[in-house]
Amino acid sequence: MSASAGGLGAAGRAGLVGDEGPVAAAAPRVAASAPRLFLARPGRLALGLILPLAVLVLWQAVTALGIVTVAQLPPPGKVAAALVELADRGLLGAYVAASAWRVLAGFAIGATLGLGLGALTGLARTWDAAIGPTLGAIRAVPSLAWIPLLMLWLKIGEPSKVTLIAIGAFFPVYTTVAGTLRHVDRGLVEAGRAFGLTGVRLFTTIQLPAILPAVISGLRLALAQAWLFLVAAELIASSTGLGFLLMDSQTNGRVDRILLAIVLLAVIGKSSDTVLGMFERWAVRRWT
Repeated sequence: MSASAGGLGAAGRAGLVGDEGPVAAAAPRVAASAPRLFLARPGRLALGLILPLAVLVLWQAVTALGIVTVAQLPPPGKVAAALVELADRGLLGAYVAASAWRVLAGFAIGATLGLGLGALTGLARTWDAAIGPTLGAIRAVPSLAWIPLLMLWLKIGEPSKVTLIAIGAFFPVYTTVAGTLRHVDRGLVEAGRAFGLTGVRLFTTIQLPAILPAVISGLRLALAQAWLFLVAAELIASSTGLGFLLMDSQTNGRVDRILLAIVLLAVIGKSSDTVLGMFERWAVRRWT
């Protein structure tokens, strides 16, 4: 048994991966193209900034020309002034930190549970038949429908907010993992079993690398869902965070702060997705 399992670590994995001609040939091509991709990043960044800058110019133009009133759409300068004001009062950092902590905590919990239950239902038809339909029904429940129940169970505080975010992050990971595991190449799985791999070792050595790109795509979707559920969690019964900033600004008629909160959510959400994208590129090179 040990000889067979050890064989998979060197010659065996070479047989599973190296004998796949296109896969083996793709590795050096990916490595060779890395410098070109790196050199292309400044150009890609510049291209990606064209639309935001155009929106900014159009925004400034419609306010300067009086097409819309300042009360309806404050100019970018007023939004920037609101950012400076909140930063000087020490509120901006506190709001961003509170929201980021809730998202990270809820995302970690939801993604972990999604990976575990997704693997369970994707690998075992019995578990899929037992819990798959119920989870599918729960997935259809809107996020706002959970708020009254969570407030009754967990009261007003961090646990209810983190739990709601975890619910939002759970289903993209669960659905992706369960779905992709059902379509892993059976030939690879049988080859792994022939080398003595079973259970967790079979999953981590054969099945996880096969579904890794799809899993990370599910994680990126889950992170986006976490930010969406954050706003729902903070709009009700919250005294800090970007969702609270939105609600408080609406109450006080501060459209500049509303726009600031929206811009901050967009920038922070995109930044967190970029970090996951960097992890995806590293993980794909490391495990596939």
